[in-house]
Amino acid sequence: MKNVFDTLKERGLIAQTTHEDEIRKILGEKKITFYIGFDPTADSLHIGHFMQLVVMKHMQNAGHRPIILLGGGTTMVGDPTGKSDMRPMITQDIIRHNAENFKKQMSKFIDFSDGKALMVNNADWLLDLNYVDFLREIGVHFSVNRMLTAECFKTRMEKGLTFLEFNYMLMQGYDFYKLNKDYDCLMEFGGDDQWSNILGGIELIRRKEGKQAYGMTFTLLTTSEGKKMGKTEKGALWLDPEKVSPYEFYQYWRNVDDKDVIRLLKLVTFLPMEEIAEYEKLEGQELNKAKCRLAYEVTKMVHGEEEAKRANDAATSIFSGGGTSNMPSQAIEKSAIADGINVLDLLVAVKLCPSKSEARRLVQQNGLSINGEKVTAVDAEVTAEMFKDNEMVIKKGKKTFLKLILE
Repeated sequence: MKNVFDTLKERGLIAQTTHEDEIRKILGEKKITFYIGFDPTADSLHIGHFMQLVVMKHMQNAGHRPIILLGGGTTMVGDPTGKSDMRPMITQDIIRHNAENFKKQMSKFIDFSDGKALMVNNADWLLDLNYVDFLREIGVHFSVNRMLTAECFKTRMEKGLTFLEFNYMLMQGYDFYKLNKDYDCLMEFGGDDQWSNILGGIELIRRKEGKQAYGMTFTLLTTSEGKKMGKTEKGALWLDPEKVSPYEFYQYWRNVDDKDVIRLLKLVTFLPMEEIAEYEKLEGQELNKAKCRLAYEVTKMVHGEEEAKRANDAATSIFSGGGTSNMPSQAIEKSAIADGINVLDLLVAVKLCPSKSEARRLVQQNGLSINGEKVTAVDAEVTAEMFKDNEMVIKKGKKTFLKLILE
């Protein structure tokens, strides 16, 4: 069986490792327990979390045991990594609610049967810690000078870093130490922005237990220009279908840049590398086949095969000039139209544009059609008479369609 380390490396998933040769040897010779932490700061996972779940699934498929660590305790503090300002404080009740949602979503990807994976919550040990004891037993092993060189802290020093957030690295390090003692957890994985925090845990285990632990970070989801992926006009690319519909989710992946599609097939799907190599031969319009496959595979993993097929059929139908039965739709009350509504106000109301200025720019750039007709005037009125059989099709740009249903 192929060493999972080679699989991860071949697909471009690995960013950094603490001991590359040792890690590869260990993963090839025995089954280990590893963990990835997830702070439930929102009520849904997003596509950045999905990347971590893909890595976890590769590891589990190779026979290794994942621990999903829900950060019920660390979320009370908030990770300063990648943030220009302190995270908003959220209550324990909200954190618990978010954690439950995470559990449901993660169970679609990870097999928890027969002890093949564990899910634990660091609230179980962090919330009842005695602070003075914690400082004496754990804090004594962390050098402030070294912590201040960590990228996650350096980027915050100019604007101000609270002592609350300064504790986060200690708490994450303690998590690794605790999981190492209780579950023989040998490795911590995370996004590449977690490198400093992972090193803190490895050093703590070495100092407290005299044992070697290991860390590995993974590529952040970015475009070929280095811009962070996973943002839509409505916000983050959530995995919850109530926040981002399966069709919108599918379209996000269908519309990635030509330069990104092959790399993304390697990163976020489980398609064999031989098959991806065939897609790599495609050029120009033919690359759309690779994009459709990417969109289908990721949507299938997140929302199930039935929703992936529906999204694919809807996209195919729309772009081939077919019917509107599978098109994303939204109801609008007749009272909202009344004697007419300005087209810019309508675009904002149905959330096709985040603001009137964006809507104005769309119209001025000839990017808006209603029922197949270009809208070129920013003061155009939309009336109930424009609905055919109580339906209206709005096209934004080349690829975004919305069917409005008059109720």
